[in-house]
Amino acid sequence: MPETSSQKLVSRIDSHQHFWKYNPIRDSWITADMKVIQRDFFPDDLAPLLKENKFDGCIAVQTDQSEDETNFLLDLTNQHTFIKGVVGWVDLRSAFVDDRLHHYSKQTKLKGIRHVVQAEPSGFMMQKEFLRGIKALKKCNFTYDILIKEHQLEETIWFVNQFPDQKFVIDHIAKPRIGKEGRTIWEKNLAAIASFENVYCKLSGMVTEADWMHYKPADFTPYLDAVLSCFGTKRVMYGSDWPVCNVAGTYKNQLGIIEQYITRFSDSEKHLIMGENAVRFYNL
Repeated sequence: MPETSSQKLVSRIDSHQHFWKYNPIRDSWITADMKVIQRDFFPDDLAPLLKENKFDGCIAVQTDQSEDETNFLLDLTNQHTFIKGVVGWVDLRSAFVDDRLHHYSKQTKLKGIRHVVQAEPSGFMMQKEFLRGIKALKKCNFTYDILIKEHQLEETIWFVNQFPDQKFVIDHIAKPRIGKEGRTIWEKNLAAIASFENVYCKLSGMVTEADWMHYKPADFTPYLDAVLSCFGTKRVMYGSDWPVCNVAGTYKNQLGIIEQYITRFSDSEKHLIMGENAVRFYNL
């Protein structure tokens, strides 16, 4: 049926993916067992996957902690309109953070900032310099992606409590060890974070936290149950974590896990999860 002016346009957005020109020194986190992604990944690699799976666009998220990375991603948005926004990096601990954020606030495609906290020591998010940087984000209307592992959830609860007006999103459901013991603690802490209404959660990065070669869709059900139970359908968003997901399958493999799970929801709830929440959160 042809679309009429009274019908609402529904956007499908992949809220979490990456681009890079592979550098073995800078990208040393890509270890030998991840050899399949030890190469360049650019928009021309992703575009056919988005088209095949009926996505309207994506959010490109930083991997390297440099302003060069932020500029690289912003340059790509000028060449490829399907990149709807960028989550970049600035040094949030810098004494000049206000100036840097003001500088980037002129770039309309820069939607948020991320720091690779999962690689930082305990107490990192409690440092006064880092907290000062997070406080400065609101002035420029930037979101903040929280990249942590499950053992950092307790610190994150304290952290988000300091900023009730800042928009946060938990990347990769806080990286629980899919299929391993200890889910109860992860679930309890995730529910505590979900009690803050300014915090969202990405259904992303799960296949790489499972047994790469032997997982099955049912392995993820209890984790998805927990996330949807505490965040609801209005504060979760799908993200592929492409091309990192390739170490544990294909784009279609990880997407299929989410799409199969959400068959239980209404069409309006599916639209929220698969795009509308990302549009609202990142102000696309």
